[in-house]
Amino acid sequence: MSTTTLWLAVLAACVLGFAAKYAGYLVPESVVDGRRRSRIIGLLPVALLAGLVVTQTVGGEGDIVVDARLAAVALAVVLLWLRANFVIVVVAAAALAAGLRALGWG
Repeated sequence: MSTTTLWLAVLAACVLGFAAKYAGYLVPESVVDGRRRSRIIGLLPVALLAGLVVTQTVGGEGDIVVDARLAAVALAVVLLWLRANFVIVVVAAAALAAGLRALGWG
């Protein structure tokens, strides 16, 4: 794949991401209001974390990998259990993984 093709793919992904975010502002409030929808939106971080746990725990060869990623995911689980903001969870887990890797683990 050429460099030009890669850059075009990156730019296309950026445009699609921006369009998706912009479309969110155009949705009327009546569409997103409601008890059931609020509950579903509240459970989205749990679903994202579950997917992350599976992909990070099992390595590419199907073996369980114990390294800085696993510690970061464990921290994320605890922070989400404590109802921390999702952005805080991501930043804290990334900082923990980076710190452990800087210390030579993982």
